[in-house]
Amino acid sequence: MNPFARQDGAPAVILIVDDDATNRYVLSSWLRRAGHTVLEAPDGTAGLELLELAGTPTVEAAIVDINLPDMSGFQVCRAIKTTPRTADVPVIHVSAVALGADDHARGLQGGADAYLNQPIDRDEMLATVTATLRYTRARRRAELLALRLRTLNRTALDVYRAVGFHSFAVAATGGAAALMSCPATAVFLTPEGQVVHSTVPGPSETPKLSPARLDVLNRLSVQALDGGTGAEIAQVPRALWQALMPSDPLRGDVSLILARTKRSRPPLCIAVPAEALHGTEDRELLQQLAVASALALESLRSYAEEHSLALALQKTFLPDRLPSVPGIELAFRYVPASAHAEIGGDFYEALETADGLLLAIGDVVGHSLAAAAVMGEIRHALRAYALEGHPPHHLQDRLDTLLAHSRPGITATLCLILIEPGGRRVHLSNAGHIPPLLVEPDGRTRFLEEHGPLLGLGLAHPAPTVHDTTPGTRLIMVTDGLVEERGRDLDESLQDFVAAVSSGPADLEAMSDMLLRAFGTEKDDDIALLAVRLD
Repeated sequence: MNPFARQDGAPAVILIVDDDATNRYVLSSWLRRAGHTVLEAPDGTAGLELLELAGTPTVEAAIVDINLPDMSGFQVCRAIKTTPRTADVPVIHVSAVALGADDHARGLQGGADAYLNQPIDRDEMLATVTATLRYTRARRRAELLALRLRTLNRTALDVYRAVGFHSFAVAATGGAAALMSCPATAVFLTPEGQVVHSTVPGPSETPKLSPARLDVLNRLSVQALDGGTGAEIAQVPRALWQALMPSDPLRGDVSLILARTKRSRPPLCIAVPAEALHGTEDRELLQQLAVASALALESLRSYAEEHSLALALQKTFLPDRLPSVPGIELAFRYVPASAHAEIGGDFYEALETADGLLLAIGDVVGHSLAAAAVMGEIRHALRAYALEGHPPHHLQDRLDTLLAHSRPGITATLCLILIEPGGRRVHLSNAGHIPPLLVEPDGRTRFLEEHGPLLGLGLAHPAPTVHDTTPGTRLIMVTDGLVEERGRDLDESLQDFVAAVSSGPADLEAMSDMLLRAFGTEKDDDIALLAVRLD
């Protein structure tokens, strides 16, 4: 048992440092009859060696004579109190000769916890030892509780800020091991229906994750909760635990904590060796950890489910295929933001109209389900207006009016390129979007930088700029999620983008894949890319 958890009156290991064998015999006899274990040393050097010696039982108190052959008892006390490993060991000074108040004050000021004069009364000595142990153990318990509460708080923060189920498992399992100073196991279900089994051999160790049988959570939940919510502890015998969790490294009886915040959810399970829980305080701390972990897990599950639903909704706003137009080759890519980022409002479109092929790429400002919904509204309105035969800048004006009326305060960027039949000229209307890159057949590149105001500002949009093209010209349109990097100037990123296109493959599909590999990994924004070759 952890010595910090001992009751105040429990026996202790006590060191006696005295050069007089008779005194040592008398004191040790009294202490042993009272149930204590006694270590003896004839001088200060031997006493300090016993305190520092590896394998020596943990000393909880030291009775030190003032007059020793190699050093004074005051020096022994100072050495004990200035050594980190023994600084909290209480020291009781004894003296075989009558000393004055100044000597008592010197001893107490030097770190001693009590002072006894010879001849020593047995009952007074035992009472002094008991009082000293009571005070020291109470202080140690308070210090340990403060440490464990800090550990609980740190672990709760770790599980709440976990951004995925792997990091959550590491935080919850490692936190249980750190809190209880023992091996720990955690079992829970991800939104994808996978049972995760996380184990750690001890504090400061790296948890190991592995899959588990789908029915294991139901079998474990029978041990406690009974379909309810909250957190409960069950004692599971070794044989039953190994039958339930045959691959788990916990091999003895276990204390199993099950926590659940919703009746419809499978519980979170945390298991530790049964001997690791010593009393009510241990159980309550572990239950608090389990509840915090269950709440964090529920938040992760809810976010994952909402994110999955939002992505599914977002995909319904995007075209599932592009038109096939003779003499024009198209390629597109759409990559949602990482699973831990909010969805955005990136979109693209390609429409056959009476005036030619209309290409569009845009981005609603913001990252949320609302941004994705606005994106869907703009895309559907664009299709309707384009089929009415409006030129690109009139399309921008109409979309601007729609956005200002239906979604005041929201802005969006939109780049439109109308390719005339035959593909020899393109009309560009850009409402504040990343400029498209034009690549000549000979490899020369330039951004088409003409642009107008953002959508949603109520400002008129200039007439399109017309650019002549030659067979083999490529146009590449992207959203800022591909080229923007935090802490880096956008112009530098665009220069790297141009260099990658110039040195990359001419094939549109291969080029699109290359650009995503080079610029599209680990991004927290959606990415849309639309590439065209005019042949």
